[in-house]
Amino acid sequence: MEGLIARMLQDFEAGKLTRRQLIKSLAMTASAVAAAPASTAAAGGFKTVALDHISYQVRDYKRTRDFYADVMGMTVSHDNGRNQCELNFGESILLARNRSAQSGQARVDHIAYRISNRDTDKVRAELDRRGLKPRLDTGRPDFPADYGSFHVTDPDGFDLQISGVVGPGDSLYKKK
Repeated sequence: MEGLIARMLQDFEAGKLTRRQLIKSLAMTASAVAAAPASTAAAGGFKTVALDHISYQVRDYKRTRDFYADVMGMTVSHDNGRNQCELNFGESILLARNRSAQSGQARVDHIAYRISNRDTDKVRAELDRRGLKPRLDTGRPDFPADYGSFHVTDPDGFDLQISGVVGPGDSLYKKK
């Protein structure tokens, strides 16, 4: 939650959100938290709290960027000008990146879900216990210090990223 609010504030300070959009987003976040049932995840499992992002491998990321910005009203961020950008909608992200020559056709590369109460060592232990062979994603240098994730393969062979906010004391936390 703190990471989400920090990102909203960063977007506001960078001029990507108006004051009205920031206040509306904060109010919606607070309402969602207040309305969320107090139930816990299944024994040993995780509680998914949000769709973090969907990663697309595309033929031309600029064309995809322009389509989703123009047609769907998504906000462009983290555009490196070469091969990828993020398209923000609500609390979620569509990551559009040019596919590699080996990957063939455009496709959904992976889907990331955010979980609550993320502790890197506990998440790894649970994924190992389930035989899922987690792959730590150390991310990009511009990832927030409070972001951590693992990739696993779901029963149908899709790449599933399990992400969340980490804090001081977590083995993955990077102080910035």
